[in-house]
Amino acid sequence: MTDAADTLIASSTVDVARNVGILLGVVFWLATVYWVYKDARRRIEDPWLVGMATLLGAIPPFLGPLIYMLFRPPEYLDEVRERELEMLAMEERLAEHGLRCPVCRGAVEASFLVCPVCTTRLKQACTECAAPLEPIWQVCPYCATPVPPGVVTGEDVLQPVRSHRPRRSR
Repeated sequence: MTDAADTLIASSTVDVARNVGILLGVVFWLATVYWVYKDARRRIEDPWLVGMATLLGAIPPFLGPLIYMLFRPPEYLDEVRERELEMLAMEERLAEHGLRCPVCRGAVEASFLVCPVCTTRLKQACTECAAPLEPIWQVCPYCATPVPPGVVTGEDVLQPVRSHRPRRSR
């Protein structure tokens, strides 16, 4: 009696274990096929190629996703589009030949002493000819007047210009 009972238990346990193993194998295989499909959609624009990649992931079970991983595009489509937009923005910035105010980014010219938008002092004026001076110049290139040290300082440049009109009391 124990021999027949052991055989019955052993065969039903083996059958259940085998069926559970097959079920887990099929579920895992379908999960890998779904993963290949989702990944291919994020990396490949052509729907026909997405279908072929999914078929490659499905047909040789468990080997297809490994083959797909070797030959898939290295970047997501979103990353490619983002990189292209960044490069386009950089090209546009480089194409701008005009100078910009470092404070408000308003358009200024090299001869401006003050930004017309935010009134930030951009350069100091020469004491003789009132031409704009660069901070490193030691002589005014327009009138040959020597620029004494400390006339053009970082404290004067890039500061808002204060109006010199006295305020009226109310």
